[in-house]
Amino acid sequence: MVKVETVSTKPFQGQKPGTSGLRKRVPEFQQEHYTENFIQAVLDGGLGSKKKGAVLVVGGDGRFLSMEAVNVIIKIAAANGVGRLIIGQNGFLSTPAVSNLIRKGFEGKKIDGGIILTASHNPGGPKGDFGIKFNCENGGPAPDAVTNAIYEITTKMSTYSICPDLQCDFTKTGRSEFDVDGVGHFTVDVIDSVKDYVELMQKIFDFGKIKSLISGQLTGKKFEMLIDSMHGATGPYVSTILCDILGVESRGCMRTVPKPDFGGGHPDPNLTYAKHLVEQMSKGEHDFGAAFDGDGVCNYF
Repeated sequence: MVKVETVSTKPFQGQKPGTSGLRKRVPEFQQEHYTENFIQAVLDGGLGSKKKGAVLVVGGDGRFLSMEAVNVIIKIAAANGVGRLIIGQNGFLSTPAVSNLIRKGFEGKKIDGGIILTASHNPGGPKGDFGIKFNCENGGPAPDAVTNAIYEITTKMSTYSICPDLQCDFTKTGRSEFDVDGVGHFTVDVIDSVKDYVELMQKIFDFGKIKSLISGQLTGKKFEMLIDSMHGATGPYVSTILCDILGVESRGCMRTVPKPDFGGGHPDPNLTYAKHLVEQMSKGEHDFGAAFDGDGVCNYF
């Protein structure tokens, strides 16, 4: 039986999320109670009367502080009566992948929203930025009415509920179940971060034709691509979809391994921060080039 603890706290100034969530410097989020306060406010303001038994998706771009934040979300969600969390393995999911999972549902059940850990194209690392974003049951960003409700709660907060001793391994796929004292049953499903999004792409696009274009079967000449994931969330999706399934050579996909500090770079796909891509494309050896930001929502072609 997992115990619930009520922790005394005080409001922090400036915890006002926009449609892109709450973005602050990492040291701010590392303040005692800071992240806990905001997660409690997200559950109360984002879910309201639907909090008890709610099903939420959790994931992010893998930036610095993400693993710690996922642990906090698990412990606070359990204490607040959330019924189930669906977490990407290692806490990793691109923002479009979270949106897809929310809209798709899980094992035939409706999903009530998602918590995304990202600061989008902002730099990461111990001195970089971190962010927490709430997406609603339609898979889209929370509207002003919801973010205003979350902010209002942050200005008056005096306590939050947490299960401090709850331990859940989200580095391996599988299901963990817990009985929370005085609250009820709590389930955590850790899923493959890429699988559902790949299935969505295969429904939307004709992979057969794209593969024949890339291989040269369609035109008689190989279609050369150069893709830069900037060490952000799109890396595993690019590797699986473009390389493994569609046949793009691995040398055509750069910086596909996600890193907490984005390899020391700035994951903003533009002429400045995707300069290497521009330089390579200018040589005329590739037919198509693209770069993607930290969480996979800003794209540069």
